[in-house]
Amino acid sequence: MIIALLNQKGGVGKTTLSVNLAAALALDGLRTLLVDADPQGSALDWQAARHGETLFPVVGMAKPTLHKDLPRLAAAYAHVVIDGPPRANDLAKSAIMAADLVVIPIQPSPYDVWAAEEIIKLIGEVALFKENLKTVFAINRKIGNTAIGRDVAGALKGYPFPLAATAINQRVVFAESAATGLSVLEAEPKGPAAKEIRSLIRELLEL
Repeated sequence: MIIALLNQKGGVGKTTLSVNLAAALALDGLRTLLVDADPQGSALDWQAARHGETLFPVVGMAKPTLHKDLPRLAAAYAHVVIDGPPRANDLAKSAIMAADLVVIPIQPSPYDVWAAEEIIKLIGEVALFKENLKTVFAINRKIGNTAIGRDVAGALKGYPFPLAATAINQRVVFAESAATGLSVLEAEPKGPAAKEIRSLIRELLEL
């Protein structure tokens, strides 16, 4: 399966979610590839910060021919995770065309909900040619027990895609682990962040 994480709004934790979902797959023994399709190269930076063996390879492929170039490379892997670009442009469209499943990370903020409209339009355009394309929203960086965290699910009901039941909460371990090129599943394998990531990847695979 090829999973692309896309949202044109910056700061939603797209790269953090990408590397941790890829780590969850790899730690389950599944051959996994992470594609950095963001011109900023944040996933590649994460990999470069790591000491010792890598859980999975990370390749840079920030070009609008991604959907043409990726299939041959992807054939050697059980799963591919694409860390998409921060804008709804030709590169984002190419990532959608390459994907089986698009995940739209959303912070529990009305600004994030409104900002999702452009990527939703782009997914709709591609879906005309890819009938089996699936899309899901995933709440990321949720602050527990806040009204805005609860209300975002209602705000997303007007959009054509479902919301994943698993929300990823804002936790310091995400930043701490990223600084050394680790995933939260390695830094705190039994911690709440790792449990949430495992729960979300199970949900995505069921889709």
